[in-house]
Amino acid sequence: MEREILSGADNAEADFAVYPVTRAFLPTLAEWPVTGEPDLNWITTSTGSRSQVIAPGDMVSISIWDSNENSLLTAPEQRVVGLEEMRVSASGTIFMPYIGDTRVAGMSPQAARARLQRELEVIVPSAQVQLSMAAGRGNSVDLVGGVASPGSYPMPDRAYTVLGLISEGGGVRTDLNNPQIRLMRQGNLFGTSIARLYSEPNLDTRLAGGDRVIVEDDRRYFLSLGAAGRQDQHPFPQDIVTALDAMAIIGGVSSSRADPEGILILREYPASALRAGERGPRQERVVFTLDLTTSDGLFSARNFRIQSGDLVLATESPINSVQTVFSLVGGLFGLANTAGRIGN
Repeated sequence: MEREILSGADNAEADFAVYPVTRAFLPTLAEWPVTGEPDLNWITTSTGSRSQVIAPGDMVSISIWDSNENSLLTAPEQRVVGLEEMRVSASGTIFMPYIGDTRVAGMSPQAARARLQRELEVIVPSAQVQLSMAAGRGNSVDLVGGVASPGSYPMPDRAYTVLGLISEGGGVRTDLNNPQIRLMRQGNLFGTSIARLYSEPNLDTRLAGGDRVIVEDDRRYFLSLGAAGRQDQHPFPQDIVTALDAMAIIGGVSSSRADPEGILILREYPASALRAGERGPRQERVVFTLDLTTSDGLFSARNFRIQSGDLVLATESPINSVQTVFSLVGGLFGLANTAGRIGN
């Protein structure tokens, strides 16, 4: 069957291109675009302050202590006065009696207390200021799905990272398949996998107020048909799935029916990926052929990356005509698209 498809691809009626997967072909394939996956970048980690930083929307509580008998702030026999809890304004200020509007946003609670203390001492030299804060939206992050305790979490400091947030949420649920991390920040979406965060500490990015972290299943999949051990839709169990990985996932091929020289991988590329040279496929519909009876075929299969939506077809011999091949491949591309829509 594999030889029939190879010869059929040269037919003028063919609407697909065929590429044997070999060591020589793999560098060319590496230049082609990835299909079926979101094109998401990630943000590397950076250092931040270990203290909290006040932001607009935070709630600030202030108490003023004064032991002076003739205090402007306290009544006789009173040593402390508590001001009503205040929300930091959009401009980053709070109102203090005898001082007026004072900017505190961007400062640590300790630095803000010291500023208020200095300004108040000009008027009431004996007064002492105590300040505490509760994080508002500008100092909180959301953890959505995929963990034991999703919800909104205040940021303890400016060195709070994605893994720190996930840990505080009880960790990633064990029932997720190759859990993926999505970070929504100011209208932008970034993504990676939890496995990659674990293995590359420099990717444990620092969070910013208002961030939303989503933990979800890996939505990628591939299909298997023909003389495969299992004919099914298979989720990606890891970030990178090679052709050999795929063969193991589908349970190998039938020893009595399959043609080991004709393992086919069907893939569809967008029209924008087509290139006249060697940096893209000749047709939108592409059939990659693997020969698992040779050392080059086996090593090449180990380095050929399956992409989401691929169809792995273990062929049987023989196919009686080129027209049958055309019908088979066309129908399978359509079936792959239908299965993908159902799976999503």
